[in-house]
Amino acid sequence: MPVHYHGCNLRKGRFSQIGGIYLITTVTHRREPLFRNLYTGRVVVNTLKSESNRAMTLAYVLMPDHLHWLVQLLTDITPGEVMQSVKSVSSHRVNRGVSRKGPVWQARYHEHAVRRDEDIRALARYIIANPLRENLVQDIGDYPLWDAVWLQD
Repeated sequence: MPVHYHGCNLRKGRFSQIGGIYLITTVTHRREPLFRNLYTGRVVVNTLKSESNRAMTLAYVLMPDHLHWLVQLLTDITPGEVMQSVKSVSSHRVNRGVSRKGPVWQARYHEHAVRRDEDIRALARYIIANPLRENLVQDIGDYPLWDAVWLQD
């Protein structure tokens, strides 16, 4: 019997608005740890930055096999549209850069619309602490694939 995913049903009746903040999580195809390679990781980071005219990155951490991205929409783009763009561009660049073929990302992603009463900085700290919780590093400063707009605070 085929498996049917109904994630799209959860988005029915929802809308995106300019200025909306979303936590988007996406996973590599078959959980392949593609971003243990610093080069491929920087490709994804640069792709996130290339969306800056449509979506402002508040915080991100790129783990070996997944991405957590806290982003604020700056135009009438939807989270799905910005995610499709990031996945498409980064997949092409990663594959070309390391002479590989095939999918980089799983087709699906998870989005969470951040509510006004949520502490965005606490959410960003939680996201950024992923490499510590996964024992990839002892100090977050040693992990190269993260950033947040609040570093100066």
